[in-house]
Amino acid sequence: MKVLRLFKPSDLRIQDEPLPTPGANEALIRVKAVGVCGSDLRWFTQGGIGDATLDHPLVLGHEFAGETEAGESVVVDPAIPCGVCEHCQRGDTNLCPQVRFAGHSGQDGALREFICWEKDRLHQLPDSLSESDGVMLEPLGVAIHAVDLAHLQAGMSVGVFGCGPIGLLIIQLARLSGASVVVASEILPHRMNAAKMFGAKQVFQPDPKVPESAILKATGGRGLDVTFEVAGAQGAVDDAFTAVMPGGKVILAGIPVEDRTSFSASVARRKGLTIKMVRRMKNTYPRAIRLVGGGQVDVRSLVTHTFPLEQAAQAFETAERREGLKVIIKP
Repeated sequence: MKVLRLFKPSDLRIQDEPLPTPGANEALIRVKAVGVCGSDLRWFTQGGIGDATLDHPLVLGHEFAGETEAGESVVVDPAIPCGVCEHCQRGDTNLCPQVRFAGHSGQDGALREFICWEKDRLHQLPDSLSESDGVMLEPLGVAIHAVDLAHLQAGMSVGVFGCGPIGLLIIQLARLSGASVVVASEILPHRMNAAKMFGAKQVFQPDPKVPESAILKATGGRGLDVTFEVAGAQGAVDDAFTAVMPGGKVILAGIPVEDRTSFSASVARRKGLTIKMVRRMKNTYPRAIRLVGGGQVDVRSLVTHTFPLEQAAQAFETAERREGLKVIIKP
């Protein structure tokens, strides 16, 4: 079978490797579609994320859908938690220290023709959803988890700083949660337009004066109840802290390039802010499937580029240039 491995930053190579043999409680899956995520781009451009570094040729890809040997279309949860640690036992499987995660560190991911994965991490894909729709259920799961952490309530005002795929999904979920106002900040014009299409009332390009003027004006001068930073950029973090109201929440979902995020202690302290970090997701696939299958969340419009495995390098370069919205590779 064809397998795509990352040997070093920007060095992707297609190899022929033996077909994997499923172990106990595993299924053999023919991979149909794989999304290129922002974290995949960190591996591609930097050879790692934080203290996780590339120490052997790695197969990337954790947003994926495929088909079992029985012909069933499935979407795959990329995380395999241990199931026995304190975090797993209390339901926080996303915090499991022993988790195996597709396309990360020692666990090869889905950018190959076939993969073996634990059966209890598979979810049936409804006939109404395509494999590309299935790929988008993973970033939607992250967005759902971020919104869960915010405890959004009807009538709240929300800000989304960074309008890549997860930011755009958060905008949709905020509207579904009954947010009275959703504003967004994004540097790229085509993503600004997408934010408006998905329900942001006002969309701004990052500017030092924006949170102090236009965003405050949009909320009647009170600031935002909740802000989501989804850009992985320090400027977006700063804007999220400035725009949120006293007593509000800041949800940090972006992955910074330099593995360090900072904020003004005096601003956070004087406002009495609640700050939460997003660690992947937990138990969100059934909800994501219902939301997309029921037409409440649009994921299909987010997929703008599709490449075959042979053009994976081009796919990663397209995603790195932030062209379009979501890039998908079909092995």
